[in-house]
Amino acid sequence: MIYFDNAATSWPKPPQVREAMVKFMDEIGANPGRSAHRLSIEAARILFETREALARLFHANDPSRIVFTLNATESINLALKGLIKAKDHIITSSMEHNSVMRPLRSLEREGIELSIIPCSPKGFLDPKEVEREIKSNTKMVVLNHASNVTGNLLPISEVGQIARKHNLLFLVDGAQTAGAYPIDVERDAIDLLAFTGHKSLYGPQGTGGLTIGGRVGEEEMIPLKQGGTGSRSEFEEQPDFLPDRFESGTPNSVGIAGLLAGIRFVLDKGVEKIHQYEISLTEKLIKGLKEFPQIRLYGPENGLDRIATISFDIERLSPSDVALRLEREFEILCRSGLHCAPAAHRTIGTFPEGTVRFSLSCFNSEEHVDQALQAVSHLVQK
Repeated sequence: MIYFDNAATSWPKPPQVREAMVKFMDEIGANPGRSAHRLSIEAARILFETREALARLFHANDPSRIVFTLNATESINLALKGLIKAKDHIITSSMEHNSVMRPLRSLEREGIELSIIPCSPKGFLDPKEVEREIKSNTKMVVLNHASNVTGNLLPISEVGQIARKHNLLFLVDGAQTAGAYPIDVERDAIDLLAFTGHKSLYGPQGTGGLTIGGRVGEEEMIPLKQGGTGSRSEFEEQPDFLPDRFESGTPNSVGIAGLLAGIRFVLDKGVEKIHQYEISLTEKLIKGLKEFPQIRLYGPENGLDRIATISFDIERLSPSDVALRLEREFEILCRSGLHCAPAAHRTIGTFPEGTVRFSLSCFNSEEHVDQALQAVSHLVQK
């Protein structure tokens, strides 16, 4: 079997991820921060070390300003619904995932203004277009770092500097890039970085977080939920300090233990080396697919402008049929359709049918690419 659906969730995971989770269940298992006994302290230590590892990965100055969530979607909702008020103006792009578009549409119904910058048919965004849309009531710019449809990278660093110049908040959806592409929240002027643990950080599902920069006043950010935090239990009001303000309830400690192992795997291999390896496979795959005139590729062809996610379609075959036949006939698992990103598909001209998506990880190989090209060649000829 060849797994080409890593943009949805990475598989396989490094063996140390499973081992860390089993060890937590067998040897720790306690609730972090709720008790003073050694197992609770050990559980709290794992959460602390995970924040430190994430701060190192993202070049964040303060690990306590990294808040754990279930996934990037929850992180984006926390940032948007916690900071945006009626009559605020938000700028985003036409390449966004529904994890951004749906909460923005919900806020739009509640009175915010929304500007969606059209990207090119290749999925590229012109930073100058962002600056031209800034108004007196603009509060935030929201962009994904890389498209989950075409794999193209958006100009995060350039937009971050524009946002900083105009004293705007900058929220980045790093679901596709955290662990797969270098991220520096300080260099790129990212105020809020939403990430998930189950993709290129190689952690389990149900893990993720939000990195909150120093320009964001936590007292101004409304939590999505309130409740027990294990701190200041004598008060019935929510704590006003990070990370406790946004982490009510028992955390997914066993998942975070697995996430820590996944982050350490990424740090040990090096994000830049992972990216270079994945792009070498991606360029090989793109080169092979371009040999077939019946295939239409979407997104950039240059490896410098993308991550390891490719969208394509085949003449006279629906994307769903292609994906089904790839699995049934060749044991290749991929994803077809709209990929929870209808705005992106409208941008590249593939709505409503969508595309076939191959998304690779560092566990794929050149042999996988060769076999995939042979399978596609069979479908084209047949």
